Amino acid sequence: MSDPSKPPGQGPATFVVPGHSVSRPSSPSSPSGSPPSEPAVARDSATVVLVRDTHDDHRPAGVEVFLQRRVRSMAFAAGMTVFPGGGVDRRDADASVGWAGPPPSRWAEWFSCSEPLARALVCAVVREAFEESGVLLAGTKTRVVADTGEYADARAALVSGELSLARFLTEAGLCVRADLLRPWANWITPEQEPRRYDARFFVAALPEGQQADGATTEAESARWQRPEDAIADAEAGRATLMPPTWHTLAEIGRFPSSAEVLACERTIRPITPRLVEDGDRIVVELS
Repeated sequence: MSDPSKPPGQGPATFVVPGHSVSRPSSPSSPSGSPPSEPAVARDSATVVLVRDTHDDHRPAGVEVFLQRRVRSMAFAAGMTVFPGGGVDRRDADASVGWAGPPPSRWAEWFSCSEPLARALVCAVVREAFEESGVLLAGTKTRVVADTGEYADARAALVSGELSLARFLTEAGLCVRADLLRPWANWITPEQEPRRYDARFFVAALPEGQQADGATTEAESARWQRPEDAIADAEAGRATLMPPTWHTLAEIGRFPSSAEVLACERTIRPITPRLVEDGDRIVVELS
């Protein structure tokens, strides 16, 4: 099992999982398992861990996360249980987008990247959250969107690429609400993989009045679930997780409320997981 007591960014860490419960890397390019001479370039991407509080008469209060099981026809992470997210689009860097909350320069400090990329990452995670889950992390300077129903057509146009996030928000009189987001982690796909991502993970609480859904062609199912239950499903073979998802679930599961998740101060450093087979177990090394 994982040991979330030492989160990434605070020294070496490993966690052990059943072999059937995590996605395996692609076949190595050489018998020694060394990376190819020219690894694929890791594409910038953004992932959002949506959280909400849950209360159950039979269990202590805790946090739920929104998870989706990707369709098996996807080129990357097919059939995996994942958080919403995806690659950065060039239009996500549009500096004309309305903004409220920590400026791009602050996000650049948190993620150790350029200011234009930081702006694009925040816009990408807002766009992907809306496209894949229907959750819109936007509003005016004084209020957050509570009912996304009127933006259904815009959501479809974002998915098709007909509409950019900046244009959508401008026409709707809205702005990115960066204050709803917090930086969480930076995971990079190992060099052996043919498709690689430099994924920045964000966390955000479900805005009041909004509902997350599974209305995306990229997922066959979606649900809110306690992190420990999602991990139990993977251990039992009912779901398959990627190492970043497993580790993030273990971390989020330590918190008794979404407010405490958002209040957690993180030191972000790039993490590239290495999977080592140990009999019927997988040792995931974080470096």
